Amino acid sequence: MTENNSISGFVKPGFEAVKETFIENFKQRNELGAACCIYYKGERVVDLWGGIRNEATGESWEEDTMVLVWSTTKGLSALAMALAHSQGLYEYHEPISKYWPEFAQEGKEKITVRQLMAHQAGLIAFDEMSDREIMGDQDRLAVVLARQKPAWEPGTRHGYHALTLGFYQSELLRRVDSKGRSLGRYFQDEIATPLGLDFYIRLPEEIPNSRLATHRQAKFGLSAMRSAPISFIFAAMSPRSAIRRALKGTEFCYDENHIYARNYEVPSGGGVGTARAIAHAYSVFATGGKELGLRQETLQELMAPPTAPLFGTRDVALKMESGYSLGFIRPSLKMPFGSPSSFGMPGTGGSFGYADPEAQIGYGYVLNGLGTSFPIDPRDKALRSAMYSSIGIAYPYQKLGE
Repeated sequence: MTENNSISGFVKPGFEAVKETFIENFKQRNELGAACCIYYKGERVVDLWGGIRNEATGESWEEDTMVLVWSTTKGLSALAMALAHSQGLYEYHEPISKYWPEFAQEGKEKITVRQLMAHQAGLIAFDEMSDREIMGDQDRLAVVLARQKPAWEPGTRHGYHALTLGFYQSELLRRVDSKGRSLGRYFQDEIATPLGLDFYIRLPEEIPNSRLATHRQAKFGLSAMRSAPISFIFAAMSPRSAIRRALKGTEFCYDENHIYARNYEVPSGGGVGTARAIAHAYSVFATGGKELGLRQETLQELMAPPTAPLFGTRDVALKMESGYSLGFIRPSLKMPFGSPSSFGMPGTGGSFGYADPEAQIGYGYVLNGLGTSFPIDPRDKALRSAMYSSIGIAYPYQKLGE
């Protein structure tokens, strides 16, 4: 590794294996720039960063470098929704139309909050494809959201609501919050600011480009062919497939002059922040949530096993078995991580954040050299393996027979 590609940060004694693995990712697994942070029993025990922030200029990844984490954002949005639930703003079992009457259009009157947040609502994409201006105008977008017809009978199957989920959650929150705040604003006020997190679901104008890592786009190749189900590969290649339709609009998160879009809220995929912020947020939820005044009833809901849709757990969009609950992905044979009570969300390219309440872990990993392995990135997998080894827990992949 060259001088400007060095590793910085610290690990607590006993977690040296994580640092060794982090370095190996650069030497052996094509890492460009990255950061990894781990909280264990409420204490920050790993905080590492290194590599290149901007490949074009060669600038180094710094302690406060932030990066767009795509769907890892969903996990932070789900934490905000959980806090709103804990504050009594809504109930998971109630129909969304109770809080948002216009939502009842097109046969959606019985869809519950729980079904929506488990990707079971059938609202996987927009039939009225919204342009950037409409998606950035929450009042106009609410009209489009309410008019959307489900693609299947809600509750019968699930499919990854890649972009739409966050918009629906945000509009629901605007209806129940006394201040009418969007999800991004609520997250900033109620979680990021109290905890001092460098993470934004709506990146403000004042953040300088020098703090932002630029993405190196993934090259689709043999690694993706080997790791992803063949049915997913074919779906990803078809512009009419559910997953391609579900992802349409994510390109608006980029900005030619500002690296990432500013003052533009995409709660399912536009979050920008540090691994430290992600790990800290999840750590609070993994250790009882007293810093945010979380009710135990909400935490028990988050840790409870997911409710499978009527026709099984094969994802309509991703073409694989998966488990979703309350805005998070949950451990499964295809996506094993942490203890069974863990909840979190990975992002396209390899980022990941989650809480493991059984082990009392908050984990965050971010990167800018996007990978193609699906659904698990080998760099992330190696770091998590080293993390669990450091605390003397058998790696969850072994528990699940992988």
